[in-house]
Amino acid sequence: MRKPQGKYGPKAEMNVVPYIDVMLVLLVIFMVTTPMLLQGVKLELPKVASEALPVDAERQILTLSVKADGSYYWNLGSELDTTRQTDSAVGLDEMMRKVGAIIAERGDTQVYVRADRAADYATVVAGIAALQRGGVSSLGLVTEAPQ
Repeated sequence: MRKPQGKYGPKAEMNVVPYIDVMLVLLVIFMVTTPMLLQGVKLELPKVASEALPVDAERQILTLSVKADGSYYWNLGSELDTTRQTDSAVGLDEMMRKVGAIIAERGDTQVYVRADRAADYATVVAGIAALQRGGVSSLGLVTEAPQ
C-alpha cells in the first residue's frame, strides 16, 4: 500500500541552508585569522636546504662577503670561492666603482652575496644597493645547508 503524497510526504530535495551557514562562518574565521598569522613570522637565516646551482666554467663569478663587523670582501674568479679573500673594499663607493668596471668589462658576470649570520641587515642591504649602483642587475644569495 502506498503512502499519500501530501505536503507531509518525503521530499527529494536537499536542504543546503545549514551548509551555507557553516561555509560563511568558516570564511569569517579564515578572514580574521589570516592577518594574524602573517604578522607573527619569525625568521632564522641563512641556513636553507636547497639544490646547488650549476656553474658555467666560462662565466666569471664575483662574490661579495659581508662579515659580522660590517666589513666587505669580494672574490673574483671562475668558481664560487668561499675560502680566500682576494681583495678588501675600503668602502661602498670604491667597491661600487670596482664592481662597475668588472661588469662593464664582462656583462655575463654572475654575482653572489655571502652574509655572515650575525651581520646587520642594513649592512647587507647597503652592500646589495652598492652592487646595483655598480651595474649589477641580478644576484644570488649564498646559504649553508642545515645540519
